[in-house]
Amino acid sequence: MEIKVIDSMMGSGKTTWAIKYMNEAPTDQKFIYITPFLNEVKRIRENVTRRKVLEPNNRNGEGSKLRSLKELIAEGYSIASTHALFRSADDELISLIEEENYTLILDEVMSVVERAEIGKADISALMSSGLIKIEEATKQVVWIDTGYDSGRFSDIKMLANAGNLYKFGEGLLLWTFPPRVFKAFDKTFIMTYLFDAQIQRCYFDLFDIPYSKQSLDNGEVVPYDRLSEKREEIFSLIELYDGPLNEIGEARYALSSNRLQSYSSQTLKKIKNNLNNYLRNIKGAKGKEILWTTLKSKMDALKGPGFAKSFVEWNIRATNDYADISFYVQPVYSPGRKTIF
Repeated sequence: MEIKVIDSMMGSGKTTWAIKYMNEAPTDQKFIYITPFLNEVKRIRENVTRRKVLEPNNRNGEGSKLRSLKELIAEGYSIASTHALFRSADDELISLIEEENYTLILDEVMSVVERAEIGKADISALMSSGLIKIEEATKQVVWIDTGYDSGRFSDIKMLANAGNLYKFGEGLLLWTFPPRVFKAFDKTFIMTYLFDAQIQRCYFDLFDIPYSKQSLDNGEVVPYDRLSEKREEIFSLIELYDGPLNEIGEARYALSSNRLQSYSSQTLKKIKNNLNNYLRNIKGAKGKEILWTTLKSKMDALKGPGFAKSFVEWNIRATNDYADISFYVQPVYSPGRKTIF
């Protein structure tokens, strides 16, 4: 098992490097490429030309996409698929990967830890009724009632039996992506940025999964060096507007999540008008040049003429769809000063 984290800035060519790596690898080397988005799956399939890359399908009904993935692995194909499907990895899939000697390329870190849908009272009930126990050393949840078949806790039983459920504190159960998956690959490349701040880094540390960090320089893998990133070139592209259109931001946390949820329609309309004024009149931006974001629940209230269709989720990753955008705007809070665009 060898895990290399390609920690490099957005736009530095990580996907281009991965395509080149797969095209130059020996023809008998098998790859599984995992990305958040289906359009990136298509990009990989179209641009990796030295080997045939297939995508799992769901032609045979519910759950068949995972079955299709297993069949492709068993037949030794290189594969491109999504995070969503890969997160459903079970023991059978892991065993197939171990047998077939695959290389994993993971485009962006995954959601490897999530809260299980169960409350504190139900956790106590499961423990007191003898359905589960907690391993003292590891905090792993173990399902011990072999007579329990189905019911309201069936999902908890499934996660516990898979060995992927842990207890933290008094009322919190966390699902974790099975660490055995990463240990099943001969090589793993994880392409991301600022890995040290990612949950997956903590996950690797928790399960003692070793990794090394590299970066990219002119399309080549080089030792990681944060100081070589030339962040000042990115800083020069950021403009902080601090003018009268930001009167709404005089109060601390004025555009925080809680405040936005509580504002009246009149206040939201004022924010929308100010945003439109800034983009269209002050900056002279055209609709196709604009990208903006806010809470998804407030998107309709804040979208304005000319940029209504250019909304994007604030945490979007692993896509080149917006490379030509000139203006990206979101309300942010700056400690010690007013809120700014």
